[in-house]
Amino acid sequence: MKKKILWRLLLIAFTFVLAVVFFLPNTPLFRYMPEWWKNSMPDKGIVLGLDLQGGLHLVFEVEGDKAVEITTERYTAQLRDLLAKKNISADVTVSGPDIIITPSSAEARKVVEENYPALAPVETDSRLAYRISAKEATRIKDSASDQALETIRNRIDQFGVSEPTIHRQGENEVVIQLPGVKDPKRAIDLIGKTAQLEFKLVDDETRVAAELPMSVAAGEEENLLQQFSGKLPEDSEILFEKKVNRETGVMIKIPVLIKKQASLTGDLLSDAKVNLDSRFNEPYVSISFNAAGAKLFEEVTGANVKRRLAIILDNTVYSAPVIQEKISGGDAQITGNFTLDEAKDLSIVLRAGALPAPLKMLQNVTVGPSLGRDSIEAGKRAGIIGTIAVLIFMIFYYRLSGVIANFALFLNIFLLLGAMASLNATLTLPGIAGIILAIGMAVDSNVLMFERMRDELRAGKTPRAAVDSGYDKAFWTIFDSHVTTLITAAVLFQFGTGPIKGFAVALSLGVAINLFTALIGTKSVFDIINSRRELKKLSI
Repeated sequence: MKKKILWRLLLIAFTFVLAVVFFLPNTPLFRYMPEWWKNSMPDKGIVLGLDLQGGLHLVFEVEGDKAVEITTERYTAQLRDLLAKKNISADVTVSGPDIIITPSSAEARKVVEENYPALAPVETDSRLAYRISAKEATRIKDSASDQALETIRNRIDQFGVSEPTIHRQGENEVVIQLPGVKDPKRAIDLIGKTAQLEFKLVDDETRVAAELPMSVAAGEEENLLQQFSGKLPEDSEILFEKKVNRETGVMIKIPVLIKKQASLTGDLLSDAKVNLDSRFNEPYVSISFNAAGAKLFEEVTGANVKRRLAIILDNTVYSAPVIQEKISGGDAQITGNFTLDEAKDLSIVLRAGALPAPLKMLQNVTVGPSLGRDSIEAGKRAGIIGTIAVLIFMIFYYRLSGVIANFALFLNIFLLLGAMASLNATLTLPGIAGIILAIGMAVDSNVLMFERMRDELRAGKTPRAAVDSGYDKAFWTIFDSHVTTLITAAVLFQFGTGPIKGFAVALSLGVAINLFTALIGTKSVFDIINSRRELKKLSI
């Protein structure tokens, strides 16, 4: 056997063995492999997508207007502190989208224009008013969508969902697909939690605080807020702390008068983890601040000994302990009758960071695993029926040459599955369609070569010369068709989403492997036959 043919056979054997190795995680044999093998070789294989194994499909809208509102409130607080530091007497408040400064003064105007170029002046009769400019508001909304995408991705990564699909859709929508999720409600709560963590002082010294009831039943919060409407100090608000009776399981709400100005926020956190209380064996979340946060926390606790400091997450008071002494080191605890899963999820959202704006759910679709099984079975049937029909046709129409083409087809399928497994590709229904299309293209390549061989045989060439000439003359036709298909697949992968990308991956791998099996695999078989004896007639 010629050395050139031997090298090609070794290359085919090597790629086949490699494909089998990569595909092992998708077979029952993988569990019997030794640990060193599992640790050094790919261990996931081909992962089934949402439409095949079931799961959760969510579409959220990032409320960009709320992000602008939050930014306005932050600017207001910063401006209030900045004017106070410069000894400029002024009252800074928020009225709708506007920041109002009273009384109006040239000094206050200068401070705003020098430090906040994103604020545009608003025409008023007597007051100094500013509003976030339209250009800056658009930037904030776009930034909020990008930040929400990354925050959600970080939360889901820590939640442990295999092969999630997360991407932006339109200007302010986020699409999330979570295959194999067993608890959809918990996943939705984890994703949608705004996680605005704030530390605020409790306003226990005013008359209103003394008039608040000890507790209200769940659902009666609005009535209480209406009752005290107009009585609250301008810099305070009523929030509620949830308490659950351990014996009856009944939940009550404890109203707490809180200072609106946050003393500390969650963006200064460095870590959050779950611990168990040694006395009641209940989970709580232990948090640590970064260096700047630890210093600020020490200052706040040192300046407010014997006052209560409320720990607030998304406008719900989790606890409001009395500060007994200055707390150094930057560590604190969040307690609140958590289950272990609730404490874990809270620690995840705190580590991943707060969402820049609330999310509004637009679509919630749960795909059941039974539907996924039906899809797999339908895909299998379509693939098997299509493959068998192609095999029979090739043998019937091209005789022995058809058998050689079928050998290349099987090699193509094995290598394609191995390549997808090596990339831990997610297999979806469109992906199955891509595989079937690639199989069709594999057969099409052989048809082009075989028809060219027939033409050469009719022209009077010997079988060996007809084979060589058929491959040479069909090469560029096959190459061009495959390259154009690869370009199309690349565009689909770049600009497509979810299942479209799955289709593009399967098609791209199939096309690349098809070039190898059609131009090297079948040619090697013909060369082996020609090298052993002089063919008088080619079965084609």
